[in-house]
Amino acid sequence: MCSLKCWSLRALFLLMMCRSMQISKAEGKGEILPPTIQKIIKGYNKYLRPFFDNGPVSVGMSLDIASIDTISEINMDYTATIFLRQRWTDERLCFNGNKSLSLDGRLVEMLWVPDTFIVDSKKSFLHDITVENRLIRIYPNGTVLYALRITTTVACSMDLTKYPMDKQTCTLQLESWGYNINDVMFYWTRGNDSVRGLDTLQLAQYTVEDHFTSVSEAVYETGRYPKLVFHFELKRNILYFILETYVPSILLVVLSWVSFWISQSSVPARICIGVTTVLTMTTLMMGARTSLPNANCFIKAIDVYLGICFSFIFGALLEYAVAHFCTLHRLSSKEVPKDEDEEAEEERNGVLAAVTNSCSTPDNINKINSNRSSKTNTDRKRERSKHSGCTSLMSVMKRLFCIFDCFHVKNPYHIDNYARFSFPLSFIIINVLYWVYYLYF
Repeated sequence: MCSLKCWSLRALFLLMMCRSMQISKAEGKGEILPPTIQKIIKGYNKYLRPFFDNGPVSVGMSLDIASIDTISEINMDYTATIFLRQRWTDERLCFNGNKSLSLDGRLVEMLWVPDTFIVDSKKSFLHDITVENRLIRIYPNGTVLYALRITTTVACSMDLTKYPMDKQTCTLQLESWGYNINDVMFYWTRGNDSVRGLDTLQLAQYTVEDHFTSVSEAVYETGRYPKLVFHFELKRNILYFILETYVPSILLVVLSWVSFWISQSSVPARICIGVTTVLTMTTLMMGARTSLPNANCFIKAIDVYLGICFSFIFGALLEYAVAHFCTLHRLSSKEVPKDEDEEAEEERNGVLAAVTNSCSTPDNINKINSNRSSKTNTDRKRERSKHSGCTSLMSVMKRLFCIFDCFHVKNPYHIDNYARFSFPLSFIIINVLYWVYYLYF
């Protein structure tokens, strides 16, 4: 038992000796630091901001956009790698000399730095290969340059109603987390030129059309905080979608029109073309929506166009069904001695004559008025209104017969002739309206 206590005391003694040696080594290293660094570090309190009792500290910002990796319509965000540079003046870091001091990035833990964060950031990280990508540079007048290399995924609200002919405006917002406008003020160091790198940036589906900066304030329940906003406008390149979606859709519509030139007796050929084009168009519509959010609030331009093409393809299939039905109905009907035109004309005349006989003529009305002079003015008005009602009914029926006659097909084989002209013409007109509206409005 005594031996066990002796061994424990020896181990404790050795541990204390090692600890004292490490402390002496650290003190030796501190002694060899340059006097300038010793003066800066000595007595410096990193928990107090510069000008703690003399107004807010001004922090200048600048950005370099290294890359924009992905822009997701499904998640409505973008991922970018940026170089964030912040400048401010700390009177406690002034020193004598005419050269700046570039310090190791790990020494940032010993200095006060702004608590800047990226608003609407979903995920961010600081690069640390081979070391943490941070830079600290101190100038003789106390100005501090603090640079970071960050990759961040930022939310971007998108309006996809004109997809793929849309333009999206995304932002990158920088705010102070804990210091309000009474403590810290943010500003862009060079105005709109504070952000660089977008002019030489190459994106897969977009082109950067415009970008600018702005300064504002964020108002929360806890106070008003400084905020810097970088706006950039992205225009989608439509060439990919023309080759991938629009051209195949147009070709499928044209392919469905081939059935108009095939004989109506070739039932398998026409049905095969119609069903094949409908199924292919359905597959194309499903493929075009795989890279888009499944939200009913967006009726996109590409959905409208695919719906138009599907309607024309399905209409071509229905056209053959109508033409084939009319042909079979005509063959099964019995022949009559009179022509169809004369028979239809007699039917219309008979209906109109029946309506005319049910109403009183003006001469009959005059005779009735002379024989029944004892009638009141109210009865006369009723008879006149009855006659005017019959006249209006006859005019309406004549117009209806004219409308029905326009849709009457004398020869079912002419349906294909009408379709050969009406389908392409209407498709061209709708295409002109579609592209003019979505490109210029």
